[in-house]
Amino acid sequence: MKSLRAVSLALIAAVVLAVGCGYSEEEWQAKLNENKALNDQLNSEKAARQKAEADLKAATERLKRLGVDVSNLSASVADKDAALEKLRKDKAQLDEIRKRFELLKQKLESLTKLGLNVTVRNNRMTIQLPGDVLFDSGRTDLKKDGKEILVKVAEVIRNDPQLLARSFQVAGHTDNMPLAGGPYKDNWGLSVMRAREVLTFLITPTDAKTGGGGMPAKNWSAAGYGETDPVAANDSPENKQKNRRVELVVLPNVEEMLDLKSLTK
Repeated sequence: MKSLRAVSLALIAAVVLAVGCGYSEEEWQAKLNENKALNDQLNSEKAARQKAEADLKAATERLKRLGVDVSNLSASVADKDAALEKLRKDKAQLDEIRKRFELLKQKLESLTKLGLNVTVRNNRMTIQLPGDVLFDSGRTDLKKDGKEILVKVAEVIRNDPQLLARSFQVAGHTDNMPLAGGPYKDNWGLSVMRAREVLTFLITPTDAKTGGGGMPAKNWSAAGYGETDPVAANDSPENKQKNRRVELVVLPNVEEMLDLKSLTK
C-alpha cells in the first residue's frame, strides 16, 4: 500500500508539475502521443534504410560476380541527369540521320524501275549494276546497253541537288573464274579497269560526242575488289552472274558513320 501510495503521489506530482508549466493533462498526453508517433516513424525509416542498404549491397555483390563494373553506381544525381540528357541528344541526332537515310533511299528507289538493285552492303548504300549488261565477258569496253543504263542513273543523281552533292565510289567486282591471260592479268585488274571505265563515262560531260553522265569529278572515285566481295556463292552460273557487277557506292558523311543496317529494321 505504501508503494502504491508513493506511485500515486508521484503521478499527482507529475500532473501538477505539468499543469504548473502551462500544459493541461490532455495537452501533455497529446505531446506524449506525438513524441511516440515520431519515434515510431524514425524507427520505421531506419529499418527501411537498413533494408535498402542491405538490398544494394546484395545487388552490388551479384553484379560483381557477373563481372559488371560497379565503380560508377554511386554517381551523383547531376551526373546521371547529364548522362540522360546526352542520351536524349544522341537519340535526336540518330532520328535525324534516320530521316535523311530514308529520304536518300526513297530517291534512289526510282532506279529499281530500271532493274537495278538498291541495297545496304558493308554499312553503305549501293546501286548494283549487272556486269553482263555493262560489259562483254573479259572486256572493259562499255556496251551500248550499259551506257544507256548509266545515263539514266546519272539523270536521277544529277536532277537531285542533294544526291549530286554526295560522294560516290564506283566499285568493280568479278566472279571467281580466273582470267585466261589478257592485258588485265587477273580479276583484280579486270575489276579496277571496269570501275575506271564506268567512272570515266559518268564524269564525262553530257554533251560529249560519246555521251556522258555529267557527274562532278571531285565527288567520284573508283576501286576494284576482284572476287573478294561476292554477293552470292560462286557455285552456279546464276550466282556467278550476280557477282559480276559494278556498284555505285554512296559514301557516308562523317555523322553517318554508324550502322546503317540498323536503320532499315
